[in-house]
Amino acid sequence: SEGELRKQKLSPRERECLLWAARGKSAWEIGEILDLSKSTVDEYSANACRKLGVKNRIQAVVLAIMSGQIEI
Repeated sequence: SEGELRKQKLSPRERECLLWAARGKSAWEIGEILDLSKSTVDEYSANACRKLGVKNRIQAVVLAIMSGQIEI
């Protein structure tokens, strides 16, 4: 169910990518910061969206903050 998806715990890398996104960084910039490719960052963001049951990275950031999975 949607509620169960939103309860799935994000991995450390998924949280890290969303944290940098919350700080206004693009996927490419996050990749440079974390020494990952942009496509890897996009994959972490997509996984976080799936786990949180949202459609985009902005929604994932908001829900991750609201659920206490990241702090800005």
